[in-house]
Amino acid sequence: MDSASMRTEVPRPSRSPAHTPVDTVALLFLLAVAAVSLLTFKDYGLGWDDFTHSQYGNLLLKYYSSDFTNQRVFSFVNLYYYGGGFDMIAAGIAKLLPVDVFNVRRLLGAAFGLAGLAIVWRTGRRLSGPWGGLAAMVLLAICPLYYGHMFMNAKDAPFAVAMAALLYCLVRALDEYPSPTPRTVAWFGLSLGLAIGTRVLGVFASTYCFAAAAFLLASESRSLGFKSAALRLARFTVLLAIGLPFAYFVLGVVWPWAVVEPLNPIRALEYYSHFWEVPWREMFDGRPVLVPDMPRTYVPVLFGIQMPELFLACVVGGIAGAVVQAFYGTQPANKRARFILLVAAATVPVLITVAMRPVMYNGIRHFVFVTPAMALLGGAALVWLFRLLANAPLVARGAAAALVLVGFGMPMKEFASLHPYQYTYYNHLVGGVRGADSQFMLDYWGLAFKQAAGQLDEYVDLHRMSLPQGRKFKVAVCGPHNAAAQELGPRFETTYETKDADFALMLGEFYCANVPAPVIGKVEREGVTYAKVYDVRGRSFPSVFARGQ
Repeated sequence: MDSASMRTEVPRPSRSPAHTPVDTVALLFLLAVAAVSLLTFKDYGLGWDDFTHSQYGNLLLKYYSSDFTNQRVFSFVNLYYYGGGFDMIAAGIAKLLPVDVFNVRRLLGAAFGLAGLAIVWRTGRRLSGPWGGLAAMVLLAICPLYYGHMFMNAKDAPFAVAMAALLYCLVRALDEYPSPTPRTVAWFGLSLGLAIGTRVLGVFASTYCFAAAAFLLASESRSLGFKSAALRLARFTVLLAIGLPFAYFVLGVVWPWAVVEPLNPIRALEYYSHFWEVPWREMFDGRPVLVPDMPRTYVPVLFGIQMPELFLACVVGGIAGAVVQAFYGTQPANKRARFILLVAAATVPVLITVAMRPVMYNGIRHFVFVTPAMALLGGAALVWLFRLLANAPLVARGAAAALVLVGFGMPMKEFASLHPYQYTYYNHLVGGVRGADSQFMLDYWGLAFKQAAGQLDEYVDLHRMSLPQGRKFKVAVCGPHNAAAQELGPRFETTYETKDADFALMLGEFYCANVPAPVIGKVEREGVTYAKVYDVRGRSFPSVFARGQ
């Protein structure tokens, strides 16, 4: 193909497969998840970051409502290094409606999470047909890292949704290669702006694009010659680049600090490349480890024990199958490049952490954004599996289908028993949450304080006549104090001090003390204690923290 023919090539919109009964099942599944989310979003407690993020959203609104003159948002703790689109929307809704801002944040998180599921479904349909889309969506829904965080993580979960949208746009653009349509370019600009504007780590997408582009250039050079292949890639790159100004505009809306000075995104990357807080310890592999000293195996190990077994098997099979499809498949190079894109999206961030060993903490919540790509590869793997079994005996096909259904059903059952602490899920390789309790962190965000505070409230109501009158009850807390204060309400005051405390509210993590006092409330899941409430009146204990913490 010569350059003249390429200049006259007209962009043609790519088409997803026509609607099928499988898509109806997918829509029903999405509606079911939406119904469960609507019924349960209030069950999720507050964590360490909720208060600061809600304040950040208010400051962003003040910045815009003051015609950019109120710039307190640019010096508010360290949150201006992140985008605040989610926080701003939640704050705006809370101002417009007579609804508690934290309930708004939980419901909005669920809405974002559902949007991510829908995006993965649509992307999977493009990659592997209706069955692939359905499988990818269900795999993402049974991923505890995604489902557990979508209700209460204002940074990592929206970022995962934005990255899922960006992957969809890139897959769509590759379908239209080398001439993405204006609509695709516009969607690309929007999703790129949202991704980087939510977390600067959205720049990881450049590595995915580079991997796919290198594959395309090498593949097409063999059939078209290097010059023609390079011209096609250049055309594709230039057309996508038309969306960059729109991306920058969107980035500026959700992360205004990033555009106050052009180099601010680079400053954010530099800032987060160094640890900025006093180091603390977290439990990993049975011992407390300072977070800057976590081993290189931290992320791979936690992925291996915190993902459901079916999810893991499908991801591994999907990566292997994607490599085979890319290098030995019969589809055009642009179609095969989509699998290189997904393999890079699923593996590059993990490989970078293994190689560079940055500070790692709070489990793998910072890696929620790789789960959509993993789910897409897993969905493709299931489609390939059943294609391979198409001519197998009925018994073999039935056994495979039953195994897959059990693999989907087991984490759903465990999600129900862990609710609303799905993010603490561990698989059977480590013995579930019971096996992980003494080895790894569970409720590191302190969500159990919501239920524990309710138990303390009930205890006070039942024993009101025997309790001190005319003052607030003093509660010694090991865990997120702002969350505890919000959940407890106005008749309690929280403190780190143990002297003269009436009650103690303690997370079940290793760094909280076991208090020698009557236990009046306990939050448990599958035999594991997530939080305890003590009546400590008339008793002394040295600290809310365990010895040595």
